[in-house]
Amino acid sequence: MLESPFLGVSDHYRPNDPCLPSFHVRLTFGDGVAVDARAVVTEGRITLEALHAEARQPGDTFSQDPPPVRRARPPWPRGRQGRLMAAQEYRAAQADGRDPVLAVMRATGRSRRRSLKLIAAARDAGTLPPRHNRR
Repeated sequence: MLESPFLGVSDHYRPNDPCLPSFHVRLTFGDGVAVDARAVVTEGRITLEALHAEARQPGDTFSQDPPPVRRARPPWPRGRQGRLMAAQEYRAAQADGRDPVLAVMRATGRSRRRSLKLIAAARDAGTLPPRHNRR
């Protein structure tokens, strides 16, 4: 009997038996790594008989340069320049009839809360008018 503490291999299983139906399976991943397996079906169970993994070779067709690392959000200038750009996005969205906060969110790649803080900072700096008229 084949010892296998984690697989429920039956007593009737004989490795490499030509009478048992077996299947060859190959998984190829996007980075060129390939995994080959031989699976045998016995008594309604699938048993992996052989498992082999191949690392990507330097001359393979998959040896293209890795994709460039992208930041989660585009770079946004800090300070006065960032407030001016946020104010421009805000005013352009208002003129087009779009939601100005969403426009700043899209431009900066930041959350709603951070975009509102940036808009408030632009108002405090005088690049945007105040929200309410003071009486």
